[in-house]
Amino acid sequence: MAHRWKNDLTKEDVTPYAAFLNRRQIMAGLGGAAGLGLAGLTAGQAQAAGDEALEPNSWEDVTSYCNFYEFGTGKTDPAAYAGQMTTTPWSVEIDGMVDRPGSYSMEQILDAMTLEERIYRFRCVEAWSMVVPWQGFELADLLDVAGVQDGAKYVAFETLYRPSEMPGTAYKVLDWPYREGLRLDEARHPLTIMATGIFGKPLPNQNGAPLRLVVPWKYGFKSIKSIVRITLTDKEPPTSWNMANPREYGFYSNVNPSVSHPRWSQASERRIGGGLFARRQPTLMFNGYEKEVASLYEGMDLARNF
Repeated sequence: MAHRWKNDLTKEDVTPYAAFLNRRQIMAGLGGAAGLGLAGLTAGQAQAAGDEALEPNSWEDVTSYCNFYEFGTGKTDPAAYAGQMTTTPWSVEIDGMVDRPGSYSMEQILDAMTLEERIYRFRCVEAWSMVVPWQGFELADLLDVAGVQDGAKYVAFETLYRPSEMPGTAYKVLDWPYREGLRLDEARHPLTIMATGIFGKPLPNQNGAPLRLVVPWKYGFKSIKSIVRITLTDKEPPTSWNMANPREYGFYSNVNPSVSHPRWSQASERRIGGGLFARRQPTLMFNGYEKEVASLYEGMDLARNF
């Protein structure tokens, strides 16, 4: 039987932001290393180890070092320019192979969730990594609201495309709008969440307000931001980076340190917030969530299906 991770954290479990800042100052005075060595723990292990186990990066790290190419390709561009994006009102079109297609407002989505928004401490990884305290709900719950039809195999996502508010879209870095996709069983996994906030606060625009995907065992570009469309389909959907360069970016994009990007190794990563000379650390298979998600890929060649 596949191992299923169950998140039991609630809003009551999250450290208040002010207390979190104070604790970081105390830890910094003691040398600051206590929390960083635990960054590779899985979410389930972090729950068992307690609040200190998956020490988040700072608000500054999380909100100022971002990828959101609709606002520019520099890491600081999203924080500089995303404030002009209008996020209220907001709706998500859910269509394709669903029983109840339609335009769902953010208010309808949040009201329809059967569980209160929960707290998740997940690692995000590219060539760098950080730990983010997300709040949100399982994507599976939203899919159940729309009613997935038999025969659906994939979930496709689309980001807002509004050139008047997104200066990066003036450049053909990618084929806009931004698109992503998951296999249905990946989308329904309890680690796959729709995030609505960080640090107990609403998502800042540069982090994908008001609703973004988080898939912690995949590289960060799979976690599409500012979602306006979700489509259920029986065909593998096109994804932006795979469309742009299929040799370098596969559909699955699982964190697999044994498969190198054609232009660089993915065997190690650098933790954001550690300074210019931060030591690189080994990249973990499936970003440290191997126990939870490896069963999804049994029998697959993960070098061929990268």
